[in-house]
Amino acid sequence: MLKDKEAVIFDMDGSLVDSMWIWPEVDRIYMERYGLTPPEDFHKAIEGMSYTETAQYFVDTFPAMHRTVDQVKKDWQEMTLELYATRVFPKRGAMDFLNAMRSRGILLGIATSNDRQIAQAALDARGMTEFFSSVRTSCEVSAGKPAPDVYLKVAEDLRVDPEKCLVFEDVPNGILAGKNAGMQVCAVDDDFSRPLEAEKKRLADYFIHDFYEIRDNTYERCGKI
Repeated sequence: MLKDKEAVIFDMDGSLVDSMWIWPEVDRIYMERYGLTPPEDFHKAIEGMSYTETAQYFVDTFPAMHRTVDQVKKDWQEMTLELYATRVFPKRGAMDFLNAMRSRGILLGIATSNDRQIAQAALDARGMTEFFSSVRTSCEVSAGKPAPDVYLKVAEDLRVDPEKCLVFEDVPNGILAGKNAGMQVCAVDDDFSRPLEAEKKRLADYFIHDFYEIRDNTYERCGKI
């Protein structure tokens, strides 16, 4: 999996840290606040969108809120910052994996669809910030996932060719973003996306349940290598 790789780039939510459980609850509370009913394709529609794109989706889809994009983003920050700082933890084996990569001289980056302030709160709270030479959000590039932009931006920051990068992702649109960037992708198991496991395996190069599987060489190869 890591042969000839010079950099590892992580999606954050659901891939590096256990945090996807936060957002369905935030959506539920927020919609109740404004008396909104989500469309049937709600979760699929926002999958991979940047924080700003998701806020725009809410403004466009629920005009009865009478909120601007910036107001929606601020509302979500206020609802989630403390949760990310106090109740979000690394995925099993992630810290050992980060230490192992640093000891091998592998460069590390993050390409997240989340808000920068929220992402930073999670990284700072668990002492993870020091590992990463680049932390980029999809709000800082032209388009969110499945567009490759945020992964290409991190690779540019790290000065590593895309084909020398390995990506860790937990949802199909994120996996596609890494593949569209010309990178190999390892799908990560997560409670939130488990119903999509077959699709994740179809799209990815590898699949893991936790990061110890990489150490033990028990990860699943998904037939594209």
